[in-house]
Amino acid sequence: MRRFAGLVAAAVLLAAAMAARAEEGGVGHYSPGAFASFADVMPAQPGVVAFNYFTYYDGSGSIDHQFPVSGRLVLKMGGGFHADSVGAFWVTPLKVLGANYAMGIAVPFVKTDIQVQVTRSGGGQMRLGDSAGGMGDIQFWPVALVWGARGGDLRVEFLGGVYAPSGKIEKSRLANPGLGYWTFEPGLLISYLGQKSNFEFTTYLGYDINTENHTTSYHSGQAFHIDATVAKHFPIGKGLIGIGANGFYLKQTTPDGGSGALLGSFEAMTLGVGPVVSYATQFKKVGLVAEVKWLPQLSAEHTLRGSYAWFKIGVQF
Repeated sequence: MRRFAGLVAAAVLLAAAMAARAEEGGVGHYSPGAFASFADVMPAQPGVVAFNYFTYYDGSGSIDHQFPVSGRLVLKMGGGFHADSVGAFWVTPLKVLGANYAMGIAVPFVKTDIQVQVTRSGGGQMRLGDSAGGMGDIQFWPVALVWGARGGDLRVEFLGGVYAPSGKIEKSRLANPGLGYWTFEPGLLISYLGQKSNFEFTTYLGYDINTENHTTSYHSGQAFHIDATVAKHFPIGKGLIGIGANGFYLKQTTPDGGSGALLGSFEAMTLGVGPVVSYATQFKKVGLVAEVKWLPQLSAEHTLRGSYAWFKIGVQF
């Protein structure tokens, strides 16, 4: 059944997602749960995988915290976003260090709604809201390496991900489809799914390196994140259904900087865990996999707190 898992080595997003770290406006390119299970693993043989990932997030920050948004400081911040990302990966026959060389791209389409509370210049407070939609920041993988071992039960991948500032951004807007800076994300994915035991353990470790947002003169700090999934898969019909849990932890490792960093270092942390259900099957030479998960943030510092919902589907040719 490993063949079904040939779905993408990446889940992209999210250009304007209210991600769980303290980058500018509580926004980051990586979202917890994007990379976390066998459904995100590429095949160890040449082929093409196409995918569609949908995610929804709803969160808020308490009244006693400030957030830097579009060059200004705001009080209580909340809102949500939904993002739909489409893309494909090509696993080539080319061998590099014993691994199959792959490359891929993903294009997100996002809709973000934000509500904030600000202090009036003459005193008192007022509420403001904004929404924006459109193409977000494209993610691509110029380099990805895929190793297979233990008869196909074990998969190890190195992923050289890049987020490009392709989404629109305006300093005068509270909500924007794009973030306005590049992010480089080297990552390592390790996935074990036993063909006899049907037990799964998958983990993804990534490190995000951000460039400066020249529109707002804000340089978001670097961040380490780890996702992990433990699940049991059961035969049903002509496929497998998996039931388990996905946990995540994200920690900013360097402070925010630049003249636009009005709150100084503003370093953040978040962690959470939630259920995940998947289904994989095979139609002749075509593999299909789908996954649904709900991931509430159990703890959050210097960032919004809420929950993520994911729906992923992919096809391997």
